[in-house]
Amino acid sequence: MSNPAPAGSLQQLSNALSDAVAHVAKSVVAVHSTHSRSSGFVWRPGLIVTADEALAEEGEISLVSPSGETAAATLVGRDPTTDIALLRADDVNAPAVPLQSMSLRAGALALAVGARSNAPIAAFGAVSFVGPAWRSLRGGEIDGRVELDLSLRRAGEGGLALDVSGRAFGMVVFGPRRTVLVIPAATIERVAGKLQTHGRIARGYLGLGLQAANLDGDGGIGAMVMSVDPTGPGSAAGVRQGDLIVNWNGGRIRDVRTLLRALGPESVGQTVKLSLSRGGEAIEVTLTIGERPES
Repeated sequence: MSNPAPAGSLQQLSNALSDAVAHVAKSVVAVHSTHSRSSGFVWRPGLIVTADEALAEEGEISLVSPSGETAAATLVGRDPTTDIALLRADDVNAPAVPLQSMSLRAGALALAVGARSNAPIAAFGAVSFVGPAWRSLRGGEIDGRVELDLSLRRAGEGGLALDVSGRAFGMVVFGPRRTVLVIPAATIERVAGKLQTHGRIARGYLGLGLQAANLDGDGGIGAMVMSVDPTGPGSAAGVRQGDLIVNWNGGRIRDVRTLLRALGPESVGQTVKLSLSRGGEAIEVTLTIGERPES
């Protein structure tokens, strides 16, 4: 005689997952921008967090609430480096969802919940990888790397990542090769808070156009100064077009693009020592990193 317990356990799990989706769906909205459909969630009353990558660069933005009402939204600010955008829509009458930082383990079951029109969409899978804090390809500081093994619809990007008890621990976005990544709660709270207050995330600025160049003799990499902003930090430090940056703070430059991506919010105001080669002459300058202009 077969044992009905496993089937009953599966039904209980199914009911628990459905209940978790239904509960959090009250806070999830569909985000419509030019040629783009994605999801978002109510972070604070009148404020919606969504995935920056899924949001059109310009044009009108509208939201469809769980009740089916359409509301216009305005952009508060966006941070491409962490893939977080913050919208304002005072007419969206939906509860804010509490985000929780939690300890996750590979193999734990997980849900992704988004919205298509006023109906929830969900995907079920597992946490496939958990790692430490990391820096995105655009230089954003992400407080932990979490990858999910599940099939996420395009319209679900910007939705919530849940554990099986229904607790939201971040936002689901697409990574390289359609990997499903989670922007964790701690990152969202930090970045969305700054966007709410300042409308933007400060980025470091050198005022220099740099290009990788081979160093004579040892096969190392330097940074050739191709252009200088006359009002930027580099010009103020005395850096000139044609200079070759040999060392950065006493260390070799391994990759120019990595160096520039590392100019995050924490770099603004820091001073760095540059070892330059100018017409064969060695020169040392001190540069104070500025804040990148909005343009």
